Amino acid sequence: MTYPLTPPTPHGAEPAEGSAFGLGVTPSPRFPEIEEHVLAYWKADDTFRESIRQREGAPEWVFYDGPPFANGLPHYGHLLTGYAKDVFPRFETMRGKQVHRRFGWDTHGLPAELEAERQLGITDKSQIEEMGVAAFNAAAKESVLRYTGEWQEYVTRQARWVDFDDDYKTLDPSFMESVIWAFKQLYDKGLAYEGHRVLPYCWRDQTPLSNHELRMDDDVYKARQDQTVTVTFPLVGETAEALQLTAVRALAWTTTPWTLPTNMALAVGPDIEYAVVPAGPDGAADGRGEPEERELSAEYLLAIDQSAPTRRTSAIRTRSRPWPPSRAPTAAPSWRGSATTACGTTTPTPRPGARRTRGESSSPTTSPRARARASCTRPLPTARTTRRCARRRASP
Repeated sequence: MTYPLTPPTPHGAEPAEGSAFGLGVTPSPRFPEIEEHVLAYWKADDTFRESIRQREGAPEWVFYDGPPFANGLPHYGHLLTGYAKDVFPRFETMRGKQVHRRFGWDTHGLPAELEAERQLGITDKSQIEEMGVAAFNAAAKESVLRYTGEWQEYVTRQARWVDFDDDYKTLDPSFMESVIWAFKQLYDKGLAYEGHRVLPYCWRDQTPLSNHELRMDDDVYKARQDQTVTVTFPLVGETAEALQLTAVRALAWTTTPWTLPTNMALAVGPDIEYAVVPAGPDGAADGRGEPEERELSAEYLLAIDQSAPTRRTSAIRTRSRPWPPSRAPTAAPSWRGSATTACGTTTPTPRPGARRTRGESSSPTTSPRARARASCTRPLPTARTTRRCARRRASP
């Protein structure tokens, strides 16, 4: 194979005998043309596939290339990671292994749907429902493979060896079946669990967003001012005093904070479990030891009762020290329903500064977790979202 050379002299004359130019060295090589010649030679010689065929019977090493979205053109980030991906297969080839390198295409996820919406001129989810989910899926399937040709050229010019003919697509039924099979193996081994967590939410697309999706564009994330507020209500009355719950504060969440000045009581439910949940001095959840062993310092914040992870419970805020004189309640407010009379607990709130030792129960006959029960018409929250987890709306 010969490489294109520039004329070694200004007028194209032959170089002097014995000079470096006479040995095929040129001061101005045309690197793009050299690259094209090398790639053309590899293609004509089928060098990549031949390197795999020569290793029949050798230990197999398979590399599945992390799939990009093919509905957009590649950028510098793909260039950088592409070289990192190329190093390991070549190294394993040098070790004598038969290395298969399958390229792939990511055809699922919010970016694919957003690109399809852009091409169709869709600005609202209701428009997808009008055209039909099947029609929208067909349009999305077509758009996700729009730039496969450009991607192949880009990766090839990196001098990477990958198999585009035996590629995989996440929309292929065989691929989806493999994913479900792998998840089933994890589930059967007890390695999968169902939980709840707070995620960013897209109001336009009505779907949670991953951290990756938040970084797709500069303007993809927008801070919104939330008018909701969480306030505290003291537990008062003879029942609360008898059960040592006067330091407990019940959390109430409301979307109408301007109505708070007229609120005099909080509606709670006799069939709903409420948990006294500790938190650290800085306001974060306190994870030191079991709940009944933690020293009660500062205020308690809304959280799930860690001592009963299988139960979804709302929470009650408490203080480990007396209220300042200016803030201490002087009289019991007018509670609605039977909040003051039906309020009950199985564990009194510890005195300020008190610490329990392991194995010590605050009540000789009941559970060590504090519970308060009263009347309410609101059902038990499911904790599917932060908003529902904290919902105890103040009654006017």
